Amino acid sequence: MSDFFNLSRRKFIWGLSCTCGSPLLLTSCAEVAMSDRKQIKIFSDDFLHSKAFPAYENFKSNTKLITGTSESQNLIDIGFGIKEAINSYYSNLGEEDPTTNFQWEFVLVDDDQTKNAWCMPGGKIAFYTGIMPIAKNDDGIASIMGHEIAHAVARHSAERMSTALLVDAGTYALERFILGEPLPGFSRQLRTYGLDLPFNRKQESEADYMGIIFSNLAGFNIEESYKIWERMQESKGSGPAEFFSTHPAPQNRIRKLKEWIPEVRSKYPSIKV
Repeated sequence: MSDFFNLSRRKFIWGLSCTCGSPLLLTSCAEVAMSDRKQIKIFSDDFLHSKAFPAYENFKSNTKLITGTSESQNLIDIGFGIKEAINSYYSNLGEEDPTTNFQWEFVLVDDDQTKNAWCMPGGKIAFYTGIMPIAKNDDGIASIMGHEIAHAVARHSAERMSTALLVDAGTYALERFILGEPLPGFSRQLRTYGLDLPFNRKQESEADYMGIIFSNLAGFNIEESYKIWERMQESKGSGPAEFFSTHPAPQNRIRKLKEWIPEVRSKYPSIKV
């Protein structure tokens, strides 16, 4: 039975969900910006933004933010610099800008213990002060910023929500109609180790690649992209094995970033905005 799952589950879910125009499921097959990878997308930008924007406002209201300082303003300037570079890139190509309906916002959270940054759908971004020593400089901030913006540009939140919905439906059908009974913890194990985490690692790698494109377009030194992970390793020690992690192993991440840098500099040169 495990061989069946290993060989067939992703193809089954993909075939079920990504038959564009299928009368069974109202799904669509989108293509990730700057990539030829197809993705499942059930939830629209409007729907996600209607949830993300109020959540971001609530987060700001209940979080200690740093405002009106040179550090917070610098974060905003770097963010809008990348935003303008993305706009110019698509304008120069004469292609639709995937950030057209974004409502950009950048906040700095006063939390030295949290080494994190994130971007909600629609360009709502937060950096924690705990990650700033790891970013170290403007190029490091831009590398992290580019990565987080890439998640939003690639619609990774919509993709993960769509995939989770389809997996829930698929495992329910598998348990009830093929196995004949629910198996305790089966759906959770299938989602966690069989589909969710590998998919997350794919998204993280995609965001790494797109992120250095964005920061390079904005004129930042993308060598900092892998140096960040070297510093992260030094500050964090060894993490979990890659298979059980939502992120690629740091060593693999560093290696891939180094491989991509010459290609990105050649294909996506800096844009004067």
